Amino acid sequence: MPKTRVVVVDDSALVRSLLAEIINRQPDMQCIGSAADPLVAREMIRNLNPDVITLDVEMPRMDGIDFLSKLMRLRPMPVVMVSTLTERGADVTLRALELGAIDFVAKPKIGVADGLRLLAEDITDKIRVASKARMRKPIAVPATGTPTPAAARPPVALGALGRLSTEKLVFIGASTGGTEATREVLAALPADCPAVLITQHMPPGFTKSYAARLDGLCRIRVAEARDGERILPGHAYLAPGGHHLSIDRSGANYVARVVDGEPVNRHKPSVEVLFKSAARIAGPNAVAIMLTGMGADGAKAMKEMRDAGSYNLVQDEATCIVFGMPREAIAAGAAHEVLPLQQIAGRLIERLRSTSGLSTNRV
Repeated sequence: MPKTRVVVVDDSALVRSLLAEIINRQPDMQCIGSAADPLVAREMIRNLNPDVITLDVEMPRMDGIDFLSKLMRLRPMPVVMVSTLTERGADVTLRALELGAIDFVAKPKIGVADGLRLLAEDITDKIRVASKARMRKPIAVPATGTPTPAAARPPVALGALGRLSTEKLVFIGASTGGTEATREVLAALPADCPAVLITQHMPPGFTKSYAARLDGLCRIRVAEARDGERILPGHAYLAPGGHHLSIDRSGANYVARVVDGEPVNRHKPSVEVLFKSAARIAGPNAVAIMLTGMGADGAKAMKEMRDAGSYNLVQDEATCIVFGMPREAIAAGAAHEVLPLQQIAGRLIERLRSTSGLSTNRV
């Protein structure tokens, strides 16, 4: 089979050399060129027509975000960002995902050579996924990258939910492509939505910025989950990078459990951990949503949720960046409905209203 052809774009000669070495060791991929800045990369892409690009965030002459924005507008193609583990690196990486990058790799601030070698499997896995990923049209986001405050956006078209039982909970699992898919679901929810718990595959150092960005875009409040905190309606709780999120009971209340355990299905946080706790603790009071992502994390536990009485929505193939996790959930018999991403929030609201005895007519 033909190899995946990769161009590496990074201002560090060491990083370019290491990434080329990692890529060329794989039997199914080849580094066909490397560039020290986007202007050189532009000509290389035009001449070599690669399948995937790895792109540094901060580079001379034109930064990675400006280059990515132009690339996605003029010649859309799969891009894996290479980002440093800093607060600025996290913010810029989230902007890159909004613009259409498929995924990112967090390179260490120190010990780059050893760090990248340790990340070799992760890097090559993400390049493979990117080569097969479905490109999407970038969303409209201000050039500054500043979200529009929730109060300044039009009202939710589907209307508010009214008084719902605090027993209701929503659970979301996502991986590759999931940062934007989750944003689309959450941004459509009214402020009085039941609590939402989210596991998005994301490393430490990035989830705080991601939660803050969602909080600025959504009517519900969004933050990283804290161990032992009470789970409240109108709030979304994001699993912190490098920690598992689950739920438990404390008297009449739901509480969040955040633990630093072993990876599950190679992931920490793992959707499996969150969904298993949902099956055990929330049962029929839960609605589960499986969004785009590679692998099978959470599929078996989503079936456990269905067996426990939850109602499960799964994103369809046509709107997924990567159909891995949704496909596995469907194959496991976990899905009640398979829907385009754009319909999931509306169907969630209808389901919550109908199970609360409220009208299901669209407003």
